[in-house]
Amino acid sequence: MAKVIGVVGPSGVGKDSVMEAMAALRKDIQLVRRVVTRPAGAGGERSISATEDEFDDHIAQDQFQLWWAAHGLRYGVPRAAVASPDASIVLVNLSRGILDQARTAFDDFAVLSLRAKTETLAARLAARGRETSAEIVSRLERAGSLRPQGHDVIEIYNDGPLGETVQHALAALQPVRA
Repeated sequence: MAKVIGVVGPSGVGKDSVMEAMAALRKDIQLVRRVVTRPAGAGGERSISATEDEFDDHIAQDQFQLWWAAHGLRYGVPRAAVASPDASIVLVNLSRGILDQARTAFDDFAVLSLRAKTETLAARLAARGRETSAEIVSRLERAGSLRPQGHDVIEIYNDGPLGETVQHALAALQPVRA
């Protein structure tokens, strides 16, 4: 089974952009598409949309390795997605508040914690256009909280060019390659 890397960080830090760029550079890195109770076409990450009833069905059928609620939505990590025989590393966008659950859910797990300056986050959130001004302020207030702790946490700053962040992240993951 592949090593699961939970990619975490505040809204607007660039988790999905970094993950996609890492997978594009390394064929042994695979991305997990989460199931999210967000309407299809709502923008943002490439996820699998589900209604509340569909999400409940996934839970009832034990199709998630891990699931949680955050920001008024529910998120699930499909069991099949993390069991890829072709990957040595599987990247999954996780919420910072469920890392202890993830450590229990996955046998071989580490955390890639992305960080950025408040100004960087504010600009990115405004540019993506998914949140209201009040929601942006709320997300920025939470950005410094829930900073992951533990021996399995790798912290990378994503304020500069994407390529630099990706190279730093790939270099930091070398010791955790399966």
